[in-house]
Amino acid sequence: MDQEKVIVIDFGGQYNQLVARRVRECNVYCEIYSYRTDMEQIKAMNPKGIILTGGPNSCYGENAPTYTAELFDLGIPVLGLCYGAQLMMHVLGGRVEKAPVGEYGKTEVFVDSSSPLFAGIGSHTAEAAGVGCEAQLSDEHVTVCWMSHSDYIAKAACGFSIVAHTADCPVAAAEFREKNLYAIQFHPEVLHTVEGTKMLYNFVRGICGCAGTWRMDSFVENSIQEIRKKVGHGKVLCALSGGVDSSVAAVMLAKAVGSQLTCVFVDHGLLRKNEGDEVEAVFGEEGAYDLNFIRVNAQERYYSKLAGIMEPEAKRKIIGEEFIRVFEEEAKKIGAVDFLVQGTIYPDVVESGLGGESAVIKSHHNVGGLPDCVDFKEIIEPLRDLFKDEVRKAGLELGIPENLVFRQPFPGPGLGIRIIGEVTAEKVRIVQDADAIYREEIAKAGLDRGIGQYFAALTNMRSVGVMGDERTYDYAVALRAVNTIDFMTAEAAEIPFEVLQTVMGRIINEVRGVNRVFYDLTSKPPGTIEFE
Repeated sequence: MDQEKVIVIDFGGQYNQLVARRVRECNVYCEIYSYRTDMEQIKAMNPKGIILTGGPNSCYGENAPTYTAELFDLGIPVLGLCYGAQLMMHVLGGRVEKAPVGEYGKTEVFVDSSSPLFAGIGSHTAEAAGVGCEAQLSDEHVTVCWMSHSDYIAKAACGFSIVAHTADCPVAAAEFREKNLYAIQFHPEVLHTVEGTKMLYNFVRGICGCAGTWRMDSFVENSIQEIRKKVGHGKVLCALSGGVDSSVAAVMLAKAVGSQLTCVFVDHGLLRKNEGDEVEAVFGEEGAYDLNFIRVNAQERYYSKLAGIMEPEAKRKIIGEEFIRVFEEEAKKIGAVDFLVQGTIYPDVVESGLGGESAVIKSHHNVGGLPDCVDFKEIIEPLRDLFKDEVRKAGLELGIPENLVFRQPFPGPGLGIRIIGEVTAEKVRIVQDADAIYREEIAKAGLDRGIGQYFAALTNMRSVGVMGDERTYDYAVALRAVNTIDFMTAEAAEIPFEVLQTVMGRIINEVRGVNRVFYDLTSKPPGTIEFE
């Protein structure tokens, strides 16, 4: 992609994707690379700036991730965050040691507002703040930042000036302004650092001199033109799930090549209530897009394959393999195509170990393994560079209905992993109806855009109840709602009790086969967001 960019060099930090997202919020394109990336490759990318992430190691430890000192002599601005800051000091001759007092969580940090990194940061002077720590710098202001470190910079490297400190951390930030090198001990990328985005803006737009031309409208327009040029008169095949990623990819291709595109939608009977019909309404004959739409109703086929299967991974495997078989059958009817479309997005790439250093979190069917059941020449991944929130913005730019663009995240195996134990048509009906009620009431309460993810799941527990003076022995439904930034960690959302009461009442009264409703308070970790 021929445009100005900032690159993030990943040292195994848990916030690597978040750093890149925050940079993109400054309208600057950003990519993540492992610290093992060769120096010549870094030079060839000609980045406008480089950011070094945090990491779990001690930079002075044996076999700790590191980088050559040449990185700091390229004439490219470099910003080190937490471990990245310590590594910069360590490599350039400073001293990093075990801290006498570790710092974790929200911390008051005194910053020198004359530093270009902290321009406009902090609205009160340290003296006026009255926080019990004397100002050390004439232009010092106080701000709240997120600390997470047990090591600290005991001595800044030669040429660096200290531009921030805390009550326990003498070097919370340091700069070598003439060489555009900046090191900060805290994490500006997390929301707990109140003015963190502004600090990153100061770095990428001010210090690095980026123009801020990374905008979704131009990305969409350029992508459509590139796809049109690449495809020419070729035939294109897309597996359409109805989720946000595949839908945005399909619409982008439709706008680029129209009827040269065929979308195969496999309805496995494990979708949310009425979702299959909603997808067909958008992409089918009555929809707004000029493409060939094929809906395969394979519900009974899936239920038959899943009969008697209790173990979660076994269900996942069956659902995934059966999708390939169904898609293969439809692809054979279509014949050879020139291009296959996949809805790969940037977190898929990073989490699969292809775009950073952090441990492989999960394998993705969209990354690295092309299906051998389709006769095609090349793959198209129009969303490969985008984060989920950017995919949604692209969807809005493409004119996709908001109810589809902001649809709740939904796992590939669908309700198969929101039904504990064996999957049956009756259980699917129960969880579909309960989930529809839950989503409807959350939307009525105006909470739908504020919660990271929410859904109903069907437990495998049955219990005695009393309904209409009669004894019942029915299922329990579990409600799940979490707040999360990156879906790697999550906390249970605080839904008003009256809303939960309304949802409970409606589910028990309207959904046949349910007599109890639970609310899941488990965080991630130790739990996961999904149930299986």
